[in-house]
Amino acid sequence: MNSQTEENYLKALFNLADPNGEVSISDLSNQLEVSTPTVNSMIKKLHEKNLVEYQKYKPIKLTKEGKKTAALIIRKHRLTEMFLVENMGFGWEEVHEIAEQIEHIQSSKFFDRMDELVGYPSVDPHGSPIPDKKGNIVQKEYQILSKCRQGDKIWLVALRHSSSEFLNFLNNRDLSLDTKIRILSIEEFDGSMVVEYNGRKETLSKTVCDKLMVEKKSEKA
Repeated sequence: MNSQTEENYLKALFNLADPNGEVSISDLSNQLEVSTPTVNSMIKKLHEKNLVEYQKYKPIKLTKEGKKTAALIIRKHRLTEMFLVENMGFGWEEVHEIAEQIEHIQSSKFFDRMDELVGYPSVDPHGSPIPDKKGNIVQKEYQILSKCRQGDKIWLVALRHSSSEFLNFLNNRDLSLDTKIRILSIEEFDGSMVVEYNGRKETLSKTVCDKLMVEKKSEKA
């Protein structure tokens, strides 16, 4: 059994990995807000458990077992977030810190029951995919809103950033997942967009548009 600290390291490695699956010691140190010697010490422990590949002065990589373990932690986190929103009435901006605590529960039956109660969701409240029981994860190819064109009609399906501050920003603009958006105009100077949704018009900065993942769909019934 891995400790909570070890699980947090594995999850951070999974999320920080570049296309080659590699993470630098400095990036991991910054993400977890701990010193480099502390990171090195923990990575050696994870290496002894065959959860990471480690060589001095080289980037860290999760092993196959490490990836599966990390994915299952993420599964528990995202399932919990969905349960809190769908079954307990929490706002999507409230669930991250609670899920951070619950994800360390070891009982698989607990999360299997949670999965059943929430209806076997494929994504969490922020549109991120939920890994299956074997740790497999399907990443969907969504488009960033800022890459869309004037006149496009799209649906908001996921977020690239889900801090409580950003989620509250979206709440204040009545902007949530599965919202249909029409792009009215794009400012050439700064990339900001005037969009229409739910009967209202809003100007969204490029910073915001870069964080919104969208998809073109057929018209819904």
